[in-house]
Amino acid sequence: MIESRKILEMLRQRIAPLERLRASETALPIAIGHGEIDARLDGGLARGRMHELFASDEKDEGAGTGFAAMLMLRVASRVATPIVWLRQEEAEAKAPLHGPGLVELGFDPANLVLGLLPDALSVLRVAVEVVRCVDVGAVVIELWRSPRALDLTASRRLAVAAEGSGVTALLLRVAAEPTPSAAHTRWHVRSAAAVPLAANAPGFPTLDVELSRQRGGRAGGRWCVEWDRDEAIFRPAGYQAAALSGAMVSVSAGGSGSARQRTG
Repeated sequence: MIESRKILEMLRQRIAPLERLRASETALPIAIGHGEIDARLDGGLARGRMHELFASDEKDEGAGTGFAAMLMLRVASRVATPIVWLRQEEAEAKAPLHGPGLVELGFDPANLVLGLLPDALSVLRVAVEVVRCVDVGAVVIELWRSPRALDLTASRRLAVAAEGSGVTALLLRVAAEPTPSAAHTRWHVRSAAAVPLAANAPGFPTLDVELSRQRGGRAGGRWCVEWDRDEAIFRPAGYQAAALSGAMVSVSAGGSGSARQRTG
């Protein structure tokens, strides 16, 4: 617990100079740019809520990390707010966050605060305190497998903290299966093959995302999406290739991640 307090104080010191959040922003949903998904979410991802992202297969860890990073960029896109990423030291040793990869997605490293903690319980304890900080733009809480510390009570604490502060929390679960939780939405993320550009140039980062739960709304839906770094939005896979070529491209969801961009 002492270690957790030290790390929490360090995070507060890092966050303080970056405080830019405006209360008026917290009530607005976060349009992600993909028309069908935004419509399913009634305008966009609910701000000030806790959302679950599952990369159930460990080989999709990069896809889960990428999706979390992309969503964070959408959440904090209106104002320059700090983004906090909490993970265990074990996860960082096994799959370190890849700075250049994050920059390629559109991250400003100066706005990212990384907190490394010794175990899942420490991650959850610090997460609740950080999510309560109204001057944070978004928080990713990354947990691998199914730690005992992450039960329904812990999930509710995160949800209540997010609703109270207006801070959006993304609970990234790697190599884990869903359990009862207080999440507002639940997503499953998998790697997907990108649509190549002209002259067989590498396509844009592409993911297979599935909405399996939405509290108070309609769930069920699976899409293949690509990330437009310049606009910091999601688009249907193949959108950029079609726009550049003038052709219509049809792409089905699914596929394995030859085009996975490493961000973790």
